[in-house]
Amino acid sequence: MGLSEFDRRLLDCASRLPRQVGARDEMIRAELGVSSTRFFQRLNVLLDSAEALEYAPALVRRLQRVRSGRGVPGA
Repeated sequence: MGLSEFDRRLLDCASRLPRQVGARDEMIRAELGVSSTRFFQRLNVLLDSAEALEYAPALVRRLQRVRSGRGVPGA
């Protein structure tokens, strides 16, 4: 089926997110018009998507490692 335009924009945004929570939330709202909760819910779904892996392989693999705890310092 492929990624929607929104999903591609979400992945592009995820690749540039600032670490500061306030700045991150502002960026998500300004660029995508959704809450950070909705953003991370959709991102979590996309991390299991072959289409997302094809679109942004380095980002998706890195975020999969972080999600599984293998990419988090001190985990």
